[in-house]
Amino acid sequence: MDLIIYGLGRWLHIASGVLWIGLLWYFNFVQVPGLKSAGADGTAAGITKHIAPRALELFRWASLSTVFFGALILGKQLPSALLFADRAYYPIGVGAWLGIIMFLNVWGLIWPNQKKILNLYQYAKNPASDEVKNKARRIAFLASRTNTMLSIPMLFFMVASGGIFRRTFFG
Repeated sequence: MDLIIYGLGRWLHIASGVLWIGLLWYFNFVQVPGLKSAGADGTAAGITKHIAPRALELFRWASLSTVFFGALILGKQLPSALLFADRAYYPIGVGAWLGIIMFLNVWGLIWPNQKKILNLYQYAKNPASDEVKNKARRIAFLASRTNTMLSIPMLFFMVASGGIFRRTFFG
């Protein structure tokens, strides 16, 4: 049973991570530059009204599921990894902390500010002012770019951990 939980958890962690980082890179390398061009020819509204909200929903839930399944497969070794209790946990500990910081950026900075920018949920009936939206754009942009930069070492440390999940899950 442990092997099934581990295997399924690992697969879901990787799939969630691919979705999360894929959307992060899509936003930073495709959507943001594309919106500049789309704004020039008047087609940006379609992106911000139909594509961005759906992509942001997937993005934030993928971040949550990635962190959740990562913690699940680390299991009882999670505290050792996060506290760097043993040198064997350094790579996954660093990767886990980077992932947690990125997750907090998504839920604490990017998502709340994107709701203001795109007039989602509570802002649909009472849109934020242009001044509030401009401030929100800057915060969301910086948090998203920070996550993009953190994603590179995070992926490195995730891969550098090798089979530590398997060794610690059954240990």
